[in-house]
Amino acid sequence: MRRSIIYIKLILLLGLIGFLFSFTKKRNEARKISKIDVVFVDNNSPFITFDNVNKLLIQSYEKVSDISKEALALREMEYRLIGNPMIRDAQVYVTIDGKLCARIEQREPIGRVSATPDYYLDSDGKVMPLSEVYSARVPIITGASESEFSELTDLLLKIKEDEFMKRSVIGVHQRADGEIELELRKVNFNVFFGKPVHIEKKFQNFKAFYKKTKKDSTLYGYNKVNLKFDSQVIATKK
Repeated sequence: MRRSIIYIKLILLLGLIGFLFSFTKKRNEARKISKIDVVFVDNNSPFITFDNVNKLLIQSYEKVSDISKEALALREMEYRLIGNPMIRDAQVYVTIDGKLCARIEQREPIGRVSATPDYYLDSDGKVMPLSEVYSARVPIITGASESEFSELTDLLLKIKEDEFMKRSVIGVHQRADGEIELELRKVNFNVFFGKPVHIEKKFQNFKAFYKKTKKDSTLYGYNKVNLKFDSQVIATKK
């Protein structure tokens, strides 16, 4: 008899816990979203506005307070965000206090292709449209076809990672023979880079040449600098 009473109490306790859990769950789902918190996790300037992100999140609702937590489809929201051409990845979740959070990773342009219309080449080697919000300061790409973007991506990423080359290079031209020519800021010569191989070594050679010729005031006396051979720099004077 005593054991039966214990079992009954245990069943009642479990039932009460289940009821409270279900009640709390339904109450939590019925709670309205209090606000939207959008954070860009990359270091780029925004290529998409907060308002545009908000619209992608709430879509047919006039305002965020019209949405209940139960009505949210977080996975669909993520798909809509990632479908935007400026966004590389997105995570959407809801906090206990009803805040809808979106963590946005934007695509990263590393070059701007001169075309009709112009477009970016991003860090994944993919085509990216220009943004109406912000214009990235990246080298202008000419002469290259999409089939050659893979090789160019590696070169442009290394230019971006090298502070000196990032400041100096304003144009990347791919010639018909596949070799690269770099246009530089503040000098009167272009750099014939050759094939996009041994990139770091060629950068080192050019920086050493630049430093030496600037020190002895001969930098602006050249009309051609050739880095095609990774073991040396061949410079032609005016």
